Amino acid sequence: MTASDPRGTLLVPYYEHPAVRPGEWRALLAAAPRLHSVVLNPASGPGERPDPGFAEVVAGLRAADVRVLGYADTDYGRRPHADVVADLDRHRDWYGVDGAFLDQAASGPGELGYYRGLAAAAWGAGCRTLVLNHGTLPHPSYARVADVLVTFEGTWQTYRALRPALWDGGGAKLCHLVHGVPPGAGFDALARARGADLHCAVPGAGDHPWGTLPHGLEAVG
Repeated sequence: MTASDPRGTLLVPYYEHPAVRPGEWRALLAAAPRLHSVVLNPASGPGERPDPGFAEVVAGLRAADVRVLGYADTDYGRRPHADVVADLDRHRDWYGVDGAFLDQAASGPGELGYYRGLAAAAWGAGCRTLVLNHGTLPHPSYARVADVLVTFEGTWQTYRALRPALWDGGGAKLCHLVHGVPPGAGFDALARARGADLHCAVPGAGDHPWGTLPHGLEAVG
C-alpha cells in the first residue's frame, strides 16, 4: 500500500461514454494534476467486449500519470469471487488499468476474508491501487486490506448533517463521495474537517449522479 503521494485529491467516478460526453472526458484529462484517480465503468464493470472509446480515454489518462481504477461490483460480499476477479482481469487486459474500485463493499468483520481474497487476487494481477467503496465507516481491519476506503457515499444533505467520526484503523486513505452538491458549497473544507484524504463532489442527483463532473471541472469543447 502507498504512503505519501504527490498527486491530487479528486477520486472521480465518471460513468458516461466518451462518444456521448467527449468534452467531459477532455476536462478530466485537463485536470490531471488535481486527480488522484478516475473510475472506469463501461457497463457496470468492463462489459462483454473491449470498447475503443474507453480504451482511448484510458490511454490519455495513463499518459498524464492519472491512476485508472477498474470498477467491479461485489454485492456486499455476496458476488462470487471468481466473477469479481474476471471483471478485474478484463479491465487489465482490455484497458490496461492500474487499479481496482470494488463497489458495494461490505463493512462488517464477517466479510473480511472475502475481501482479503479479492485483494490478494488483485495484487497478484498487477493492481497498484485498491479502493473499497463501503459508503460508510467500516470495521478498522479493512484498512489493512486496501489503499483507499470510501467511508461515505451519499447526498449533500446527509453529508452536511454527518457528525465527524473518529477513525482508529490507520493505514488506508479515506474518501468521501457526495452528490447533489450545490455550487459554492465549501465542500473541500468540510471534507477535510471530516477526515477525508480524497473526495469527489458532484451536482448530479437521483439514480445516476455519477454522470456529472466534480465542481470546478468544466467540459472542454
